Amino acid sequence: MQIKATPTKLLDWTGGLLAVGILEGETKLSEGLAKLDEQLAGTISELIADEEFEGKSGSSAVGRVGGGNSVRKVALIGLGKAEDLKLDSWRNAAAAIARLATKEKTLGISLPLGSQSPETVAQAMTEAVILALHQDNRFKSEPEAKEPKLETVDLIGLGGQEAAIAHGETIASGVILARELVNAPANVITPGTMAQTAQQLAQVYGLEIKILEQADCENFEQGMGAYLGVGQASDIPPKFIHLTYKPSDTAKRKVAIVGKSVTFDSGGLNLKPSGSGIETMKMDMGGGAATLGAAKAIAQLKPDVEVHFICAATENMVSGKAMHPGDILKASNGKTIEVNNTDAEGRLTLADALVYAETLGVDAIVDLATLTGACIVALGNDIAGLWSTDDALAVEMKNSAEMTGEKFWQMPIEDKYFEGLKSQIADMKNTGPRPGGSITAALFLKQFVKDTPWMHLDVAGPVWADSPNGVSNKGATGFPVRTLVNWVTK
Repeated sequence: MQIKATPTKLLDWTGGLLAVGILEGETKLSEGLAKLDEQLAGTISELIADEEFEGKSGSSAVGRVGGGNSVRKVALIGLGKAEDLKLDSWRNAAAAIARLATKEKTLGISLPLGSQSPETVAQAMTEAVILALHQDNRFKSEPEAKEPKLETVDLIGLGGQEAAIAHGETIASGVILARELVNAPANVITPGTMAQTAQQLAQVYGLEIKILEQADCENFEQGMGAYLGVGQASDIPPKFIHLTYKPSDTAKRKVAIVGKSVTFDSGGLNLKPSGSGIETMKMDMGGGAATLGAAKAIAQLKPDVEVHFICAATENMVSGKAMHPGDILKASNGKTIEVNNTDAEGRLTLADALVYAETLGVDAIVDLATLTGACIVALGNDIAGLWSTDDALAVEMKNSAEMTGEKFWQMPIEDKYFEGLKSQIADMKNTGPRPGGSITAALFLKQFVKDTPWMHLDVAGPVWADSPNGVSNKGATGFPVRTLVNWVTK
């Protein structure tokens, strides 16, 4: 499929499906749409009347154009009220249009720009079309749905925005990598195959790569006892992945992105019961998948920022070698942890990864993880939690999220709550009381970053969708690749 920025005028476009955006309350056709309606034998006005189309956000109407016209079908897409428009309005509209056009070979999209720049709209629409049409059929002998027939998508009125389209295509490629890593089952995506994926990225896109094996992790600082404790029951060795992107010129900034990479989480000896979602715990490496997806996009976009991508990949399994509830682990910064729940394993892997990241001398560290069900209870399935020790860093990330349409809500770092993590026999426990569980998880991670500005993103809800939502289809969403890339590049 080719997405093109075309200078072709709306009245001159020819093809299978022509989609036009209409604002709520403005269904009285403008001069341009009135001429198009006349050219299309009154199809637009008939659709508005027959479907009682009002231009509300998320609404659509499709009709066939008769009389041997140069356009086969026309679609009306509601954008909502003008005062409520955000960049996500164009993104969601483009995604909806793409889904309507799966049986067409050619699609033309004409949406009013409003206050947005042609560049941002072209990029957003490109991402939306690609991601809305993405199907992951790798593990089906016969896909249930037919592949879209679309060969060409014309963004009408956006001539000259080829660079923005290319930018959007690159970001979408990173999102799709993250989706496919999360969608793949745990017998396909293991610590070893995650490392292979990272090596392929390094080879194709010129990244530096270091894979720390178990012996390397044992010898780092005081030993990565927290990370290695999680994986000690698995027959598959852990892989500590460190990818680095360096710009050709002097980097203006140096950052680390650390993704939780537990490729399957059984819960350990605190085994997850049936019905708890254990069958979906292949997605517990969603943070690491997004980290690698961001690496793929950033390596192609080549910003003037040095970025370190870190994935402490392992499995949390059950065997005679498993860590026990009550065990004490020693992290690489020397802090000791009483394990009172083996199912709170992600924070243990991140603890050593954060210590490692800080030794790199970066200006900021961002970790992202499918860390707590408590965050889903607090914010639902669509919104991720955000904690930060640095207000400026938090503002940067929230601004990036606003541009991409990925939702975050800043949560408090309530130091008093750390009282619930104190242990009588170690420096801390790995879980605290049930109230404020996502906050105490963030406070646990905070113990492993000394001086560097740090941010924690709990993405447990948004990495997976049970039904199509915006530009995401059912399954893995690729959240929050777009926000991370926007943060680094902007």
